[in-house]
Amino acid sequence: MSSPRVFGISGWKNSGKTGLTVRLVAELTRRGYRISTIKHAHHDFDIDKPGADSFRHREAGACEVAIVSGRRFAIMHELREESEPRLDDILARLEPCDLVLIEGYKREPVPKIETRRLESKSREPLSSNDPHIVAIAADHAVTDTAVPVFDLDDTAAISDFIVKVTGLPRQ
Repeated sequence: MSSPRVFGISGWKNSGKTGLTVRLVAELTRRGYRISTIKHAHHDFDIDKPGADSFRHREAGACEVAIVSGRRFAIMHELREESEPRLDDILARLEPCDLVLIEGYKREPVPKIETRRLESKSREPLSSNDPHIVAIAADHAVTDTAVPVFDLDDTAAISDFIVKVTGLPRQ
């Protein structure tokens, strides 16, 4: 099986990553592409609720719990003493799609766009130390870079750029 096309959205906290990712999913899906996403969380998160049957299954020691309905399913995998899985391991678990957008994963060697907001401008730009950042999306003027710069809200232009960079066929 070939590796899926991947494009990342990276930036410091509150730099607009999630908003851009959501808009890109909507735009690229509207254009006819099948899109999947992976969100990297730096904290202990839980998609389950204490007291729910699935929560009780995990609490009892199950290593994986699948919740299935007529509309969706989710598989929760407890790492217990295991290390965080590599991005490639997670990509291998996804169903085939046209493109996987990954939010976060600042240090992965995949093409990505850096999000910047004026309010978080005091943080050092990621692009100065990451050769995999191929563009910047910002809510303010950015002049100290050789990569293309997009308005953070110009979802159509950013989508066009991602289609070109990843080699997606035009829809």
